Amino acid sequence: MLSLVSIFVLFIGLGNSKSTIKRLPGYPDDLPFTLETGYIGVREHENVQLFYYFIESENNPSEDPLLLYLTGGPAVSGLSSILYQIGPLSFNLENSWKKNITFDLNPNSWTKMANMIFLDAPAGTGFSYAKTWEALKSSDSILALDIYEFLKKWLLEHPKFQRNPLYVSGISYMGLLIPIVVSEIYNGNECGHEPIMNFKGYIMVSPFTDKVADYNSRIEYAHRLALISDDIYKSTVINCKGDYENTNQENQLCAQNLQRVDECTTGINLENILMPKCSLVNPEPYCPDATHVFLVEWANNKDVQNALGIREGTIETWEYSNIANRYDHGKNDTIMYSYDVLSSFEYQQQLTTKNCQVLIISGDHDMVVPYVGVEKWIEALNIPTEIPWKPWLLLKQIAGYQMTYVHKGYSLKYATIKGSGHVVALAKPKELLSMVSGWLASQTYSSISF
Repeated sequence: MLSLVSIFVLFIGLGNSKSTIKRLPGYPDDLPFTLETGYIGVREHENVQLFYYFIESENNPSEDPLLLYLTGGPAVSGLSSILYQIGPLSFNLENSWKKNITFDLNPNSWTKMANMIFLDAPAGTGFSYAKTWEALKSSDSILALDIYEFLKKWLLEHPKFQRNPLYVSGISYMGLLIPIVVSEIYNGNECGHEPIMNFKGYIMVSPFTDKVADYNSRIEYAHRLALISDDIYKSTVINCKGDYENTNQENQLCAQNLQRVDECTTGINLENILMPKCSLVNPEPYCPDATHVFLVEWANNKDVQNALGIREGTIETWEYSNIANRYDHGKNDTIMYSYDVLSSFEYQQQLTTKNCQVLIISGDHDMVVPYVGVEKWIEALNIPTEIPWKPWLLLKQIAGYQMTYVHKGYSLKYATIKGSGHVVALAKPKELLSMVSGWLASQTYSSISF
């Protein structure tokens, strides 16, 4: 969280800035990849300063796709995705638990196949900040516009990447925002706004799409995975009329059914129902939430902040997630953030008329955004099926299932990853990399006029 002092610090004349990072505390040698960090100012007077991390592809940076990757929450730092999930470094857990925070190279990094931009957004997240109190306020819809403005300015500052195939990607809550950002990109290109982006499509992992439908799907998912019995499920469907979010308080039978559901699922780790529920009181190395303490300690180290090029005085304490902005089930708007996008389905529908390639990925043991809800909204798009449901393989083993929908220039591939939860990269990093890299490699690119 920003202190009142740091919120009102004005950085007049600083403008955008960037630094190439050669070394980082915790890694013993020069970084074996190209890392750039910097700030891009958005909104009026550039009062919001968004901090980014850009990592060039370790394969062929001049031709490989450029992916903007958006971390969920909202208001979870991009460092989480870089150091825990799909970036080129990962914590050495054995050393870190011994208070010696060090990194290993991640063999399943997405930088093996693509240039990656990670972002701290909105302001107040990670190392991003606002120059004024008013600029610190945000919402889903404002954040989507901020991200689009950021991307335009970033490409103007990095002209050599303007020809690379561009994708917007992200996880979880960003499923509500990514289709809005993508729509802004198409609108900007059609209106001739500079820079014209060589945009190809988007990738969403475990995506929220509709806050009511996704939560409603948890009941059906719990039944399919034997967390609730046939009796509980059938009674709940009948008494609640299939709507478990907008229930009538006078409907006592529905309330009783939902209480029985809660009794059966409260002790479940919703992010991955196969894993124990995380305890921060007595954490174990397998507990992802507990290992975030390494990231907090590392990112608050002054040597780390100097190495990353952080502007002194812009933040007081670095936090993994800005709790004031982060969404929880049923959370109301706060003074700082409005959760004003309830569904991105209409945007997804509109995008089916574009030349757009889409990849949607679900872990089949994710109860935060269950695959059953994702399948329903994809089916509701009414796009013809080109390739029906079938298994996909990795090392001659079934890694999950997939199907593909196509209509004219629009294509959507939906894939599940077997045994994975909400944060797919934690449980099945090899499978995730295989699916994304294979899908990107299957795209045929045609250049556009610049």
